[in-house]
Amino acid sequence: MTITRISIDGMTCGHCIDAVTEELTSLEGVQHVDIDLNKGGISTATVTSEGALDPEQIGEAVAEAGYLVVAADA
Repeated sequence: MTITRISIDGMTCGHCIDAVTEELTSLEGVQHVDIDLNKGGISTATVTSEGALDPEQIGEAVAEAGYLVVAADA
C-alpha cells in the first residue's frame, strides 16, 4: 500500500472535493481518497493506492477536474 499526498490549488467547496475524488479514484490502483479542503488556498488530497502512482497521471486527473496540482509527495 502506498500513501500519496497531493497539494491542490483552487478548490473551494464540496463539489470540488467530489470532482477531484472522482477523477483520482479512476486511476488504476487507487483504493481511497481523502481531501482536507482549504477554501481558496492549497487543499491536500491523501490517496491510498496499491502501488506508486504516476505523477503525470495524478496531474492529468486533477486537471480534468479543473484544478492544479502544486506538489505531490509519495
